[in-house]
Amino acid sequence: MMHLIRWLRRMTPITDWLPEYDREDFRVDVLAGLTVGVMLIPQGMAYAVLGGMPPIYGLYAALVPLLVYPFLGTSRQLITGPVAIDMLILAAGVGLLAETGTDRYVVLAVMTAALAGGFQLVMGALRLGFVADLLSRPVIAGFTTAAAFIIAASQLGPLLGIEVARSAFVHELVADVAANAHQVHAPSAVVGLLSVAGLVLIGRFRPTWPSALIVAAVATLLGWALGGRAAGIEVIGDVPTGFPSAGWPDVGRGDLLQLVPTAATLAVVQFMSVISLGRVFAKQNRYAIDANRELFAIGSANLLGSLFQSIPVSGSFSRSAVNQRAGARTPIPNAVAAVLIGLTLLILTPLVYHMPMPAIAAIIVVSGSGLIDPEELLYLIRTKKREAFIAALTMVVTLTVGIQEGIVVGIAASIVAALYRLSRPKMAELGHVTGTRSYHDLRRFDTARTIDSVLVLRVNAAFTFANAEYFKDFILDKSRTQLHRIEAVVIDGASINDLDTTAVDALNSILDVLDEEGIDLYFTGLIGPVRDLMKRSGLWERLGEDRFYEHPHEAVLYILRDLDDGDGGDRLGDYLREMDPPQPEREYEE
Repeated sequence: MMHLIRWLRRMTPITDWLPEYDREDFRVDVLAGLTVGVMLIPQGMAYAVLGGMPPIYGLYAALVPLLVYPFLGTSRQLITGPVAIDMLILAAGVGLLAETGTDRYVVLAVMTAALAGGFQLVMGALRLGFVADLLSRPVIAGFTTAAAFIIAASQLGPLLGIEVARSAFVHELVADVAANAHQVHAPSAVVGLLSVAGLVLIGRFRPTWPSALIVAAVATLLGWALGGRAAGIEVIGDVPTGFPSAGWPDVGRGDLLQLVPTAATLAVVQFMSVISLGRVFAKQNRYAIDANRELFAIGSANLLGSLFQSIPVSGSFSRSAVNQRAGARTPIPNAVAAVLIGLTLLILTPLVYHMPMPAIAAIIVVSGSGLIDPEELLYLIRTKKREAFIAALTMVVTLTVGIQEGIVVGIAASIVAALYRLSRPKMAELGHVTGTRSYHDLRRFDTARTIDSVLVLRVNAAFTFANAEYFKDFILDKSRTQLHRIEAVVIDGASINDLDTTAVDALNSILDVLDEEGIDLYFTGLIGPVRDLMKRSGLWERLGEDRFYEHPHEAVLYILRDLDDGDGGDRLGDYLREMDPPQPEREYEE
């Protein structure tokens, strides 16, 4: 019984903060939840339309999932619900199987949410929280930038009152709009463009106001005043009143298998969104989040939500940011927003009958444009050209080949780049800094000097099969291309945190070549596990105890003393004088 209680406490983070929850916390959370809920009503309907669904399903997605997350989520500021990127992935995948807006499309979309939630629960059970790290920063930057362009292009038709074919490719959407530009419906275009202007201006001059709700309300009044459909403006129309019915989506096995790639993509992208946002808010508010429990939370929200006709949900950046600014202290604002959505479903749905679809398109376009982060792209270009290339590659593939393909290519490019960095690690030739016992990179320290007959190298990575040949070639090349004859090589291995059998073979091969050329090999600063493997492999015994030291300085002292004994030189004396040069005598005034 005690084990069950401990397991429940571990899986329900609400028990961490609920005992200390007080009236002031509740007051602040309720206000934050109401603010978020007001913002979520028009956004939810807009995102459902973006996903190819009737608008009401955006409200269904803001009901049960938002009641589930507070019990299981570890982030105290994250707001869940439908988001633009998820809807883009959903439309791209489910749109291949059914006509958007049809009953079959709706069932497949809800089933996709269930599958994504199931994948996330399995990932959480297997403790695969590290999967979020596969979506590196440049992949996220490239994908979200491409998504913003696709979202904007997909809404050009509704924004201008033009019938255009659905597509996930910007060039096809823009070409279709251009070809049908003569069909622009003036009243629809006026409503759409005025809505865009209103959203931008409110966001610029009154950022704390619920811009989407204000524009939606004004546009609805305008649609009613213009006669809506009578004026040729497409409106939302009848929206069902009441809560969604419960039930498992009825999907055949064939369709289920075809939904797996879309659901798997969503599972990873959603988790990436939740964990990245969660980490931001956790850092700002000084608490920790658990990646595996976040998988369990968002997976449960998707799976349980799908039983009540919810489309896929994850973490919303814009709504979470508003929640944070409103002072939210716990996940309770999710539940407060869900209650507001429930009241809307029961009472307010008739009010949105005249809401123009161009206004919905405007909300989608402006919200989607927030995904573009020029500062992030400039940062990647300025900081790391390779990562900027990965971002650009992800963006181009997403725009020209496909959404899922863009994500896969971005992840693959990140993995290849990581393997390349591992196979070509940083190696440095070190020099002695006069007046100290320290050794530093010759390229970075002008005061560092080489030591006659001794080559000192530093390895800044694990020594494994991926870079064994590179290490071998680097060490042998350096030992052969010095201006003076090298009689000893010292490897500063303080940064070698791993060693495998392939690396041991490479070291034995290096020793064979160095032995033939009369060059001794020494190691310094090796950590315990690396020393243990060397001993088990026989490498330690082959080299001998006198080839291992704590610091390069100690190894160099031993080497120079040995070389001087062999040829009668005084290299050790020269080194000691350089290490501790005599100070000039001071002159005193009489």
